[in-house]
Amino acid sequence: MQSDTLLHVANFSTLFVCMVLKFPQIFVLMRAKSSTGVSLNSLLLELIGFIVFVTYQMYYDYPPPTYLEYPILIAQDVILLLLILHYSGSLRQSLIYALVFVGGWRLLTVEKWIIDLAMSLCTFISAASKFAQLQCLWKSKDAGQVSALSWGMATYTCMVMVRFIVMTLLNLWVLLTVLYYQKHSSSTKKED
Repeated sequence: MQSDTLLHVANFSTLFVCMVLKFPQIFVLMRAKSSTGVSLNSLLLELIGFIVFVTYQMYYDYPPPTYLEYPILIAQDVILLLLILHYSGSLRQSLIYALVFVGGWRLLTVEKWIIDLAMSLCTFISAASKFAQLQCLWKSKDAGQVSALSWGMATYTCMVMVRFIVMTLLNLWVLLTVLYYQKHSSSTKKED
């Protein structure tokens, strides 16, 4: 009972944080009128990952509460993209990005295998996004206009997933132990 309540609190707090996750970054960029330190490639990869995930969920008719935060995150990323393009003097490219994203989104659902493949690559796309931001920071040696609060909130939303990773590892450990002892037990019986 208590663990269910804790899980619900974690889920709702994660949803709430996702609703405002990019706001600190948006405000930092608007205040500074510069996108120094914010990786455009990181943002584009993150946006691709979010689009793939929400498209997969919708394609397979998952209930909206399981992916509700992703359209909100996509909208926030689009605002960030427009701000980065604006402050870098490349706002005209936004039309090209819009066409590529809409075309890519439509392409995802042409065939079932395409969306399945894209979803299987989603974790790698998201990880590449984080590495692109790190590379930008390492190259410039300057956090520029990168919002620590946004990244802190992103860290919090992922911490909820740590429970599933830990449980997966523990389940795997139990499985391997069972297999080990089953093998050991069968070889002991053969010797008798």
